[in-house]
Amino acid sequence: QQTAQVECNELEDDIDFELLKRIEQFLYREARLQDERLYSDWEKLWTDDGVYWVPANSADIDPELEMSIIYDNRSRISLRVNQFYTGKRFAAKPASALRRVVSNVEILSDDGTEIRVASNAVIYESTIRQETVWGCRNEYTLRRVDGRVKMAFKKVVLVNCDKAVGNLTFLI
Repeated sequence: QQTAQVECNELEDDIDFELLKRIEQFLYREARLQDERLYSDWEKLWTDDGVYWVPANSADIDPELEMSIIYDNRSRISLRVNQFYTGKRFAAKPASALRRVVSNVEILSDDGTEIRVASNAVIYESTIRQETVWGCRNEYTLRRVDGRVKMAFKKVVLVNCDKAVGNLTFLI
């Protein structure tokens, strides 16, 4: 038991808690912007070369060879957001009420420019017909750009991505 305590303390010594707090706040803000449909502000969180990926069927597929729910480059992210604001593209009317709970935030690596991060999320969706709870593991590559953190990559792995899923209105 004493050995386990020492190993835990050694791991804590490697954690940059100030950076972890900044990353958590970034992820919380991203979740709020999505929940409140502030998609223009959400889009500003992305780098110019960002990639947004929601795999289908498995977390470990090659998105270039197999189908994904979403596999968007930066221009497609922008197009998706702009289409939303036309009022002609929507997945549900009235729109679902959403709330995301982000947890288990981990810094996986930090090379000084890019920070690899993972977190869990539970997404509560309320529609006229039903209540749905979605679970996912999110993986990010965050990049320091002009003193700010931005998303260069986001992968959302739905817990049930290997099954048929209904309307995914919570995804942008």
